[in-house]
Amino acid sequence: MRVLSRRLVSSIALSAAAFGCALASPAAAQTAEGDQAEDAERGVGVIVVTAQKREQDQRDVPLSISTLSSDALAAVQAGGGDIRGLAGRVPNLNIESSFGRSFPRFYIRGLGNTDFDLNASQPVSLVYDDVVLENPILKGFPIFDLDRIEVLRGPQGTLFGRNTPAGIVKFDTVKPGTDGGYAKASWARFNTIQLEGAVGANLGNGFSFRASGFYQHRDHWVDNIDNGAGDDLGGYDDFAGRLQLQYEDGPLTARLTGQVRVLDGSAILFRANVFQRGSNELIGLGGPGTEFRRDRIRSDGINFQELNTYNVGLTVDYDFGPATLTSVTSYWNGNLKSRGDIDGGFGNAFAPSQGPGFIPFSAQTRDDVPSLDQYTQEVRLASNNQTGLGYQIGGFFFNERLNITTLDYGAPADTVAAAVAVQRQVTNAFGLFGTLSYTFDNGLILQAGARYNDDDRDFAAARPIDTRPGFLGFGGPVGTLRTEAKANLLTWDLSAVYPVSDAVNIFARAARGYRAPSIQGRLAFGRALSVADAERTMSYETGIKTVLFDGAARFNLTGYYFNTEDLQLTAVGGGGNVTALLNADDVEGYGFEAELVARPTDGLDLSIGVGFNENEIKSPGLGVAGCGAPCTVLNAPIAGRPGIFSIDGNRLPQSPKWSVNWTAGYAHPVGAGELYVFTDWYYRSRIQFFLYNSVEFSDDSLIEGGLRFGYRTGDGKFDVAAFARNITNNVSATGGIDFNNLTAYVNEPRIIGIELGTRF
Repeated sequence: MRVLSRRLVSSIALSAAAFGCALASPAAAQTAEGDQAEDAERGVGVIVVTAQKREQDQRDVPLSISTLSSDALAAVQAGGGDIRGLAGRVPNLNIESSFGRSFPRFYIRGLGNTDFDLNASQPVSLVYDDVVLENPILKGFPIFDLDRIEVLRGPQGTLFGRNTPAGIVKFDTVKPGTDGGYAKASWARFNTIQLEGAVGANLGNGFSFRASGFYQHRDHWVDNIDNGAGDDLGGYDDFAGRLQLQYEDGPLTARLTGQVRVLDGSAILFRANVFQRGSNELIGLGGPGTEFRRDRIRSDGINFQELNTYNVGLTVDYDFGPATLTSVTSYWNGNLKSRGDIDGGFGNAFAPSQGPGFIPFSAQTRDDVPSLDQYTQEVRLASNNQTGLGYQIGGFFFNERLNITTLDYGAPADTVAAAVAVQRQVTNAFGLFGTLSYTFDNGLILQAGARYNDDDRDFAAARPIDTRPGFLGFGGPVGTLRTEAKANLLTWDLSAVYPVSDAVNIFARAARGYRAPSIQGRLAFGRALSVADAERTMSYETGIKTVLFDGAARFNLTGYYFNTEDLQLTAVGGGGNVTALLNADDVEGYGFEAELVARPTDGLDLSIGVGFNENEIKSPGLGVAGCGAPCTVLNAPIAGRPGIFSIDGNRLPQSPKWSVNWTAGYAHPVGAGELYVFTDWYYRSRIQFFLYNSVEFSDDSLIEGGLRFGYRTGDGKFDVAAFARNITNNVSATGGIDFNNLTAYVNEPRIIGIELGTRF
């Protein structure tokens, strides 16, 4: 596999160079920069990114970077969409969640973490206005009033530090400094209401502000057939707000930010025995041969979710001329209460009637975050020159204090629970980083960077009481277990970008990434803490970035290979229902991302992105428990270890081999404005939900499409549109629970609605 992957990357590099040379015609080489800029404005435009913490043309950045167009972002958000709607909208990005809107899990190039615990670390970092959002409950913060979204693939350890070996999803908000704003409102199926708006103004004497707000509502739309007629699940109210106050005085810019989110609604809906045994076909509440319906469920448990997060931050820039000094200070606080019917059904074998299907026992646990406090501080100095020698140096400090309480209910309808486990985690990390780059007269840019990372995590998990019946095998000692994990590592990257012509850049990059050690302690079911050592990733990529046909098209292609040592994996559920951390000896992966954006004629915009990813766990002797549900495990059992199956040679969970996204938009002038239509689609191939392979806990493919049709005035002040999400009403399982029965959760239903918008 290693030889094949290196050949793939090498062949892409040679193809990129050949393609670049073919396009480097004398006519192209003599095109003036001003003409290029004009062509780009007429065509697909110049993409400005901040992937290296400064504004740059994406062609000059030696990374595989994807951005979302404003049309694509508006489409994804329509009809009550949350951050999970970004899944697959760029190549090799997947997002899913077993918590719903409050806890997204990100995967880039197959690397991610299926752990559902509230202290789970992920190899994909989410960065919001230069601030890392580490804990999972922060990562679902709504996306509104944004200037750009960037997906940076591959290790980002030099500038962004720990827990970024797979990449980054990066959000930059619209900043104060201009007058005006926008407002839009939509209504859709299930009485889904979305309101969004922002207003900004210059206040004089160097002060300006921007206020942004976001609200989503959905009525309950799922009928629990065991508590009488009427819809009683699936609804939510989700509010977020942001206020920014900025002061500018010559070289000084200071921006104070406050943000808040309040979510109140249903947790995700688990559906018991939704798979036909021996296949991954979804079946209805009546069992095999009955039609699966999203809007019906059979459950005896209480379901709710309440999330509150708050943020205050200060960003200060001082331009000394040759260099700019930047300080980014941020504090985040959050709390979460979430309860769902984990067994996904009604009753159990000891308390019939039960259903749908056979429910061995009721599972009614709940995890809360009573308090989360995250403080980060970064200071960096970056050169301002565009040619010659450039540099960035800086330091970063991270502190997190996290409390988690696990509650267990004696019966599904109980409202009073016993606290069977309490976790407290304190994390401190700091980093020192620096990069040097040199831009030669021929346009060649060479760059090198390094970062020293130091992490220290203290963890304590206590079992105040033990309420678990002994015959289930979940019992354990009452008391407190403590442990600590420390690590330090140097991460680095080397890269080069070369303009073969005015239209074509080629690049290559080698980078080392790092994920800090993790600790897990779900004592509600387990008897011991588990620790995963730090993982280390080496990544190599090369590619081509182009602007073609006088700015009418943009094509990017990247090939990559990575090897991760001591990859952190999470064995979730299984026959023992124990969440445990593991380290795999090695995981290898390779593939490519290809993206084409084109404006072949005025008013017509097209795009397509293709991601291909192969990966393999290489860890002889590594095994996990098979499912406790009656599923069909495809891996071989490990001799002498009953119920344990080898995962050596498996693909990583939630990592499709293929992902494809495409869009098409057309606008036709009518009167003082234009009629427009926009459609967007996403396809992913087969995925497994867990580390072991099984017939049932998988999904063969998913394809979702959206459509938007509307009219907007030429000055952009008014926009009215009808839209549809998941227009084919594709039904696909996106994850599962394997310790009790064949439980899964599914994608969102078809949503149809209308939207009104204005800019002022």
